[in-house]
Amino acid sequence: MNRKTLKAAFPYTVPVMAGYVFLGFAFGLLMISKDAPLWVPVLMSLAIYSGALEFAAVPFFFTAPDLIGSFVLGLLLSIRHIFYGIPMLEKYADAGKLKIPMIFWLTDETFSISSTIDAPEDVDKTGFYAWIGLLDYLYWACGTTAGALFGNVVKLNLAGLDFALTALFIVLFIEQFKGREGKFGGMCGIGATVIALAIAESGNMVPVALVIILTALLVGRRWIDHE
Repeated sequence: MNRKTLKAAFPYTVPVMAGYVFLGFAFGLLMISKDAPLWVPVLMSLAIYSGALEFAAVPFFFTAPDLIGSFVLGLLLSIRHIFYGIPMLEKYADAGKLKIPMIFWLTDETFSISSTIDAPEDVDKTGFYAWIGLLDYLYWACGTTAGALFGNVVKLNLAGLDFALTALFIVLFIEQFKGREGKFGGMCGIGATVIALAIAESGNMVPVALVIILTALLVGRRWIDHE
């Protein structure tokens, strides 16, 4: 992971930096606005490193503990990592001691970059992909830290800030739904959400919806493959 490899990897991570720094900043602000100690959002970003899970976990810190619900929510929100981690096995095969941290650094955005580009021939392959993962990780951690520090100094009205990640997912959903291949999954998501709202309590809606979506995708897999 030398300077030459860093210079080769950095340009690919700039779009992720723009998103991660902003969303991390929003998460840090949000946690401080809930009177969390400064170290809590920073430690969460360093140890959990999952924007969706970190935002979703905010209510669990300020309500009665629900360990089972927290575990199920975390599992269902993160289980997708198994599926998009499999295609990276070949690229990470020779990572050696860096393999474990590179797996930890593998987020949706890091996967999108690393799975679609090949390392330049004149740089170390493992170092190239490791720098992409590490840079993305640092963007998120630095954004969260900056937001937490700013929230400690400046008191703002942050009503609605916790909707930031939801808004991002809505935009991603719309863009995905525009494509022909994304319509079945999109309709599953909408239908599962409506059903979950009808049959589950608000606090358990997300896990129930995710189970319904997973079931629908498994049942409709043959149709999806055909389409």
